[in-house]
Amino acid sequence: MKKVLLVGESWTATTMEVKGFNNFFSSKYETGLGWIDKAIEAAGYEFVYMPNHIAAEEFPFTLEGLKEYACIILSDVGADTLLVPPITFAASVRKPNRCDLLKQYVEEGGGLLMVGGYMTFSGIGGQGKWCHTSVQDVLPVQLFPYDDRMEHCEGVVPVTVNPEHPVMKGIEGEWPFVLGYNKSVLKEGSELVATVCGDPFIAFCDFGKGRCGVFSTDCAPHWAPPEFCNWEHYPTLFGNMVDYLIR
Repeated sequence: MKKVLLVGESWTATTMEVKGFNNFFSSKYETGLGWIDKAIEAAGYEFVYMPNHIAAEEFPFTLEGLKEYACIILSDVGADTLLVPPITFAASVRKPNRCDLLKQYVEEGGGLLMVGGYMTFSGIGGQGKWCHTSVQDVLPVQLFPYDDRMEHCEGVVPVTVNPEHPVMKGIEGEWPFVLGYNKSVLKEGSELVATVCGDPFIAFCDFGKGRCGVFSTDCAPHWAPPEFCNWEHYPTLFGNMVDYLIR
């Protein structure tokens, strides 16, 4: 069974509550799982999950390690998580550039999908920073070097522009709304499948022997509301995207 690796899609939150003279802190750890993982497993793949705090240290430092996976998905994980390994930050130890390895992984036949969020594309405050890495070379879109979030609390509806594309197989009717996305510019020669507000929503390109795609909104709340995550075609969509990326 082919493996699909999801990297990111996790966070911790610390809250301080003030009650008159007194205060206390509480913390929690959360993930955006529950939808994309089930979709990938339903498509017949082995789903492997590497949350942000684990990926910083355990995302492969070798091409051979990356090639264990037929497809790698980056979701709400900033480039610094790969560019600043804990041992480099703490002890100035040199390590391989894992963004460069991702480019080589695609070039040699791997599949890569970037899912939108506050830390992918360029993200909030530009902290995603992927446009400054060699991963930009393999993407079907050009990222902006600054905050690229398009927040739409009113909800915006994607539009299919290529209904005959393999990714749209079995998907009919109108898309559910999303509450935001990452803005980008389609590269010449890339395949545009769907748009949102006139910007790329789903797009693909070939790079070397491999293939790369972008899904410009989230795969979980908040940008992907329950109406999107529970959409009957959500599993089909993500299954189709992974199928198409694995050449």
